[in-house]
Amino acid sequence: MSAQRACAVSELQEDTPLRVVLDDVPMAVVLDSEGVIHAIGDTCTHGDVSLSEGFVEGKTLECWAHGSAFSLCSGKPLNLPAYEPVPVYIVEIDGDDVMIDPTLTKDVSAL
Repeated sequence: MSAQRACAVSELQEDTPLRVVLDDVPMAVVLDSEGVIHAIGDTCTHGDVSLSEGFVEGKTLECWAHGSAFSLCSGKPLNLPAYEPVPVYIVEIDGDDVMIDPTLTKDVSAL
């Protein structure tokens, strides 16, 4: 599969997650305070809760329900109760379009 349009860059607000669904894959797309756009799985691994309803601080997205924070770069949980990572997707920018392939995740094993 190839990258699909997830949203427009202009739709993103700094440190405010945006929920998108591509091919039935829910994602949280985040423009961080440094201007980097991230896309991670939108479902908290601790519970069936949407991470896009959570809070962004620096390079983390915190689940609003139980407080687990996930790295926007690696998807790894940084505190309990979550202990399983969420997927991290490769983001490409084409003009004002944020393009993501929902079948292609980053290799974050070295992070």
